[in-house]
Amino acid sequence: MRQGRYGRLSENTIPWAITSSHVPSQHPVTPLRRPDYSWVILATGFVVLFFGGGARYALGLMLEPMSDDLGWTRTTLSLAITCFMLVSAFALPFVGRLVDRYDLRWTMGIGALFASIGIGLMSVISAPWQLFAVYGLVFALGNAGISNPTVGVMISRWFPGRRGIANSTAVGGNAVGQLVIIAALAGSLARSGWRAGYAALGVVNLLVVVPLALFAVRRAPPSDSPTGSRAASAKPADDPAEWQRGLLNSGQLWLLGGVYAICGFQDFFVATHVVAFATDTGIDRVLAGNLLALMGLMGLIGVLASGLLSDAFGPACPTMVCFLMRIGIFVLVLLSHATPAIAAFALLYGFTFLMTAPLTVVFAGNTFGPARLGTVSGIISMVHQITGGLGALGGAVIFDLTNSYQSAFTVMLVLAVIAAAMTWMVRDRKSPVLAT
Repeated sequence: MRQGRYGRLSENTIPWAITSSHVPSQHPVTPLRRPDYSWVILATGFVVLFFGGGARYALGLMLEPMSDDLGWTRTTLSLAITCFMLVSAFALPFVGRLVDRYDLRWTMGIGALFASIGIGLMSVISAPWQLFAVYGLVFALGNAGISNPTVGVMISRWFPGRRGIANSTAVGGNAVGQLVIIAALAGSLARSGWRAGYAALGVVNLLVVVPLALFAVRRAPPSDSPTGSRAASAKPADDPAEWQRGLLNSGQLWLLGGVYAICGFQDFFVATHVVAFATDTGIDRVLAGNLLALMGLMGLIGVLASGLLSDAFGPACPTMVCFLMRIGIFVLVLLSHATPAIAAFALLYGFTFLMTAPLTVVFAGNTFGPARLGTVSGIISMVHQITGGLGALGGAVIFDLTNSYQSAFTVMLVLAVIAAAMTWMVRDRKSPVLAT
């Protein structure tokens, strides 16, 4: 803190603000204060996930035109998504440990740089090995550093009392990015092609997300603020070995892992194949792409509703709502492939698409405590990523074998029923061994 002409200046006080003690009493002046930096953090998280969401879901839009142009099967392209999911999944616990122990700013900044390079290089690929190298490796490693779990830890540190709605607002960036960026790509696809779309994504991410991560991100609130004092009180367990043994033996962790495994499997099956499925049934490609974009708008509504429900009733409540809705959604698409039914399927699934995303850190914090928030949320998200890759690949394999997605939808329906039952068994309370 600096000593100024008017005494000790706090971080939140504008240097040129004069308090009433330094002017005649008949002219009191209210101190001018900077906006709380937590709102800058929230906006930063939103923007990072806005561009990350647009880049991440672009391959689902490009699946069919890339397959036609390059002469590759959908299984080959979907296998790259599986590779992306696996690499980023196994990177997430490592990234979570970096976030818990070291500098959040550099973790996100380097991640944003790798992601920008990876998605930009997609514009010049011409062989499958290049696809796996730039998308399945470079983009995957970068995405792990700027994904929902990393941003979620940052938001939770600055909003410890309202983690649900704050994380939902930030994760809403994914939904808005899907809406805006995918709609823009769908509109330009016929004119410019998929290569120009990837090049544009790379440049924009490099010019916007990398500087934002490096200059706006802060590890935690100042220790002298109310928020900062709560964040500072979250210290690692005295005995890490005991904590890790307790974590691995926790039935709640296995339940949450199962729920998020099913969620990831369903999410990336739908995100990867919904456009191709719609065009297979005769829907125009631009309209099909716009359905994927509009899923982002519905996802924004769903994720905000999830945050409000989580803060009011706990994270298990919106998770249960998510899977009960999915049961009805998959029944609908199994019964009808008419255009209105497919549109309803896409939009309603979009509503559920991000509902569980902000709840990862809420479940982790509520059940296992704040000291290892990055590590635990990284493990849960790793499971989600791994099965997400399998869901994208599984849908492609089923289609290539049967020339239909009907069997895949049946599998998704069964999994939704299982996930709802597992969610009912989750107990959102702290463990005395783990919540340190």
